Amino acid sequence: MKENLEKIVKILKDGQKTISTMESCTGGAIVNAITNVPGASSVLNFSAVTYSNDFKIKMGVSSDVIDKYTVYSMETALSMAKAICKFTQSNYGIGVTGKLGKKDPNNEFGEDNQVFVSIYDSDRNIDMSFDVFVDSSDRRDDKKEVLDVFVLNFLEFLSK
Repeated sequence: MKENLEKIVKILKDGQKTISTMESCTGGAIVNAITNVPGASSVLNFSAVTYSNDFKIKMGVSSDVIDKYTVYSMETALSMAKAICKFTQSNYGIGVTGKLGKKDPNNEFGEDNQVFVSIYDSDRNIDMSFDVFVDSSDRRDDKKEVLDVFVLNFLEFLSK
C-alpha cells in the first residue's frame, strides 16, 4: 500500500492538484496515510474528522441530505466530499461516513458494518463513490480495510 500512496502523491504533485478529506468513522486514517508520504504537504490542503452531524453541517454538508438519506449514506459521503472541496478549494475531496461495527444511539439507521466513501473531482465535477463492508471486531483493522479499498479506487479514479 505504501507504494500506491506514493503514486497518489506523485500524481497529484505532477498535476499540481490538491486534496482534502472529511472523514468520520475512519477517524482520519486516510489523511494519516497520505501524510506518511514524503512531500504530501504540497498536495494536502486540509483534513477534518467530523464525528457529529452538527460538525458535518458546520463544514458545509446539507442538513437536508442528512435528514433525507441519513448520515450513513452514499449521498452524505458525496456531500462531505463536495463540501470539503468547496471549503478548501481543493481539486479532490474525500468524504467518508459509516459504522465500524458499533451501534450509534444518535443515528440508528444503516448497517452496522457499512462504510460509504466518495471521491470528488471538483475540476471535472465527477465522483467515484463506493461502500465497504467491514467484518472485523477490531476498529483498527476495519479502518485499514477501508483505507486499502480507498487507495486502489483513488488510483483508478486518477487514471481516468
